[in-house]
Amino acid sequence: MRKSGKALLLLVVLGAVCVPVLAEGDANTPDKGDSPAEPTGPSWSKAVATLGACFGAALAAMAGGFGVSRIGGACIESIARQPEAARDMFAPMVVAAGMVEVGMLFAIVVCLLSLFM
Repeated sequence: MRKSGKALLLLVVLGAVCVPVLAEGDANTPDKGDSPAEPTGPSWSKAVATLGACFGAALAAMAGGFGVSRIGGACIESIARQPEAARDMFAPMVVAAGMVEVGMLFAIVVCLLSLFM
C-alpha cells in the first residue's frame, strides 16, 4: 500500500472514531423553549480523548507484539546455537512472553476504559 493509501485509511478510521463522538453533542440540543445552563455542541475534548485512547491502545498492542517477537526470536536463536538446551529455555520464554502479554492487555483495557468515562 502506498503512503497516500495509508494516509487515506488513517483519515477514514479517525473519522469513523471521532464523528460519532462529535455528533453526540448535537443530539442534546434543547428545544426552543428550554434555556440550557451551558451551551451544547460538539464535544471536542471528548473527541480528542477518544482519539488519544485509540492511539494508546494501538501503541500498547504494537509494543506488546514487538516485545513478544523479540523474546521468541532470542529464544529461537539460542536454541539454534545450543539445541540440547531447548527444554531449559522454553519455560522461561513462555513466562516472559506471558508477562509482556498481560502488560499489553492491561494497557489496552485502561485505554479503552477511558472511552466510557
